[in-house]
Amino acid sequence: MIMIDNRSMPASTVIPALSYPDVETASQWLCEAFGFEIRLMIGNHRAQLCFADGAVVVTELESGGLTRTGGPFAVMVRVEDVDAHHRRAARHGAAILSRPTSHPYGERQYSCRDLAGHNWTFSQSVADVMPDNWGRIVVENSNDPDMES
Repeated sequence: MIMIDNRSMPASTVIPALSYPDVETASQWLCEAFGFEIRLMIGNHRAQLCFADGAVVVTELESGGLTRTGGPFAVMVRVEDVDAHHRRAARHGAAILSRPTSHPYGERQYSCRDLAGHNWTFSQSVADVMPDNWGRIVVENSNDPDMES
């Protein structure tokens, strides 16, 4: 797939858009608590935030608008040091849902809820584990070379 570069959009392929009552307050909090950086502010109704090569869009929750917070989804972000990240998020008031835990698939993760109730999972790779070692189900026609034994 060839995409045109557009300086008005983050280069990330997948960009979650999350609604908050106050875009500026949410953007500042996400930067302070989670380490995002503001890429672009558009008035007081939208912001683009970056984290390494990833991005999220913060949008204004309009009065009467529908939002799903604390719902069946979470944004997952890979970080270098999940324990330090956890301490930072907790210090800034993130509601910790699960403390940093190492998992058999080679990730150390914790989950939290932000100031508007959105769920986040932060993950640090701590080992390179073949998916076969923890229960992978082979998907026919998968052409991912990293999945070969």
